[in-house]
Amino acid sequence: MNRIPTLDIRRFSQPSSAGDRDAFVAELGAAYREWGFAGIRGHGIPSGQIDASYDVFKRFFDLPEAVKLKYHIAGSGGARGYTPFGVETAKDSKHFDLKEFWHVGREIPRDSKYADVMPPNLWPTEIPEFREQAYGLYESLDQLGSRVLSALALHIGLPESYFADKTNSGNSILRPIHYPPITSDDIPNERAGAHEDINLITLLVGASAEGLEVRSHKGEWVPFTADADTIVVNIGDMLQRLTNHVYPSTTHRVVNPPGEKARQPRYSTPFFLHPNPDFLIDVLPSCVSADNPSRYPEAITAHGYLEERLREIKLK
Repeated sequence: MNRIPTLDIRRFSQPSSAGDRDAFVAELGAAYREWGFAGIRGHGIPSGQIDASYDVFKRFFDLPEAVKLKYHIAGSGGARGYTPFGVETAKDSKHFDLKEFWHVGREIPRDSKYADVMPPNLWPTEIPEFREQAYGLYESLDQLGSRVLSALALHIGLPESYFADKTNSGNSILRPIHYPPITSDDIPNERAGAHEDINLITLLVGASAEGLEVRSHKGEWVPFTADADTIVVNIGDMLQRLTNHVYPSTTHRVVNPPGEKARQPRYSTPFFLHPNPDFLIDVLPSCVSADNPSRYPEAITAHGYLEERLREIKLK
């Protein structure tokens, strides 16, 4: 497997045969064991919905800085609303990332037991359609992520529904990102420095723009520019820990393009799928063996782990 594969998830959700479904699970699991990344097509999210979402995101980032800063909540860790340029810094990096972004979280009742760690969303009043488009995309990606997790559960010998009641109130985040044009050739910063994601899995809409690179087991940086109809789905650190590294959380980055391409803005929208805040991340017994002894003797809650990691990337 010398390149990151792209698989059609309709083989899982609408299989032509039982064997096709089993083969999809095996191929998806193999892709994640090797790369921690895979492309997913046949996902059923209309291109028109994605385009309409990107339109409102671009319109927000085009607003004056003073207007955008109205939606920045200092000290919140960027949990909701706007995070300005020059804040987030990849773990162990000397330089901040070249990006600004917005966070949309799950809409939950304000009397929910999770309300203290999952604040209400902010919505920019300057763009009335923002809420409908952003939350519609949030829900579509949440449903797709659940299908991917169902297949992964089968691959490691768990019931297909294993993750359903562990992510149904997950502290998941939709993050529209704007990487502004780069106007100097000699800056040390990258659009997104080398990092691993914190969550269970990440679903990236808009990876058709150049720049995403994935580090292979051999230490080589492999470009991954997906087709326009493909959503890139990768493993995060929480799932790596839960599966005792059966599914590795692979280091990746967004590099600055060469020449005139650097003078163009780049937009992308990852969806970070998280477990429920009180889910206990404890190594699954099915992922422990003589060849792969447990690496994490102590369990940690999803929220506790998230807080720990947000401090490392300068968002707390």
